[in-house]
Amino acid sequence: MSSNFRAPPIPPADQINFSKIFKFVCQQKKLLILVTLSGGLIAASYAFLATPEYAISTVLRPVAVNELDALNRSEIYQLPPSEALLKVGATLDSYDARLAFFRANQNLFEAFVRPGRTLEQSFEEFNRNSIRLSLPGADKKNTLSAYIKLEMMYPKGIDGVSILNGFVGYAVAREREQIAADLNVIIKNRLVELEGKLDSARSNYNIEKEAKITSLREVDSLRRAQLQDELKALRSQLKTLRSNRMAQLSEAIGIAKSLGINKPATPSSLGEQVNTGSGSVMRTEVNNQQVPLYFMGTEALNAELAALRLRRSDEFTESRIAQIAKELQMLAYNREVEVLNSRENEDIFLAGVQPLRAEIARLSNLNVNISDLKLVAIDQQALEPLKPASPNRLLIVILGLFAGLIFALGAVFLKYVFLVPVAGPTAALTELQQRPNEMIRN
Repeated sequence: MSSNFRAPPIPPADQINFSKIFKFVCQQKKLLILVTLSGGLIAASYAFLATPEYAISTVLRPVAVNELDALNRSEIYQLPPSEALLKVGATLDSYDARLAFFRANQNLFEAFVRPGRTLEQSFEEFNRNSIRLSLPGADKKNTLSAYIKLEMMYPKGIDGVSILNGFVGYAVAREREQIAADLNVIIKNRLVELEGKLDSARSNYNIEKEAKITSLREVDSLRRAQLQDELKALRSQLKTLRSNRMAQLSEAIGIAKSLGINKPATPSSLGEQVNTGSGSVMRTEVNNQQVPLYFMGTEALNAELAALRLRRSDEFTESRIAQIAKELQMLAYNREVEVLNSRENEDIFLAGVQPLRAEIARLSNLNVNISDLKLVAIDQQALEPLKPASPNRLLIVILGLFAGLIFALGAVFLKYVFLVPVAGPTAALTELQQRPNEMIRN
């Protein structure tokens, strides 16, 4: 009895016979072709029946420095080209700006309006799905590489080029109007500030003027009071002097009467009155002492006394009184005060306001033509596309055929599994069990 019996290996239950599957697939080639072509036909139907959508874009870059030179040289509004680009980009990305453009140009957006929707709801669909802004170079330090790209997707029947280019022009015009409004506000505020400084200078001038006038009048009042006091004192002094003189004259008259001096005489002549010798005698008297008043004689003394008693004023005897009267008369009118009060245009006398006036004149005559101000350079304007961006018909058909082929292969495999069980590994095991004797002999 031979002992070289070897049992053939039993294939595992999950083993697949690819050769049989391949033969089965080849037998089902009509099904494969039919399903594949059906998938391609469905995809082609969608590709040719779907509404074409077009893609356009526009690119904005910073303008040259000279375009903003007039604005920057105004010294009240500084706008570098990179900042101008970002301002326009912010307006392009603004929901409010887009909605305002949508409302102002409803004839361009008729295709987006749906019955039963408000204008804002129709705009929301357009804003969410149709337009997109990108700033790939805005964060770079080199402003020459900065740019703004605005892209738009729109279905057939929409004038997308007019919408995109119109929106860019609207955004630039809106930002230009905002700059003009800001410039006007800044100029107005600056003028108000300068006028306030001028008013302050005028107020300071008026205060200084009033202070000076008051000071001048105070000095005049003080001087007038001093002169009047001096005049009063002089008058009192002259009156006292006149009284003293009258007393002296009365005393001298008494003495002269007792000595019998009627005519002016001298002490020597008085001693020789008794000597009445003949001949003419000429005497010269030298005396360093003051001759007493009574030697004037009673006639002269009485005459002077009578004149002093009749005198109504002693002012003519003192030259200082006339000088005081002159000074008092001059103090009656202060010409400097009159000149200060008679000034008509006092602004010309304000100190340190010439730069303010020059700045007011410059700002008042400042003429920056904002309407011609170029904020951005349109590097690429939106143009009418030559072909739609979607759908890509060739790609859709290819994907449809591929999907149909995959679906067909799956269907054939399922058919092979469920309809042809004898082709599986279980049939091989059954055949091996039915021929045990033959295998033992071998």
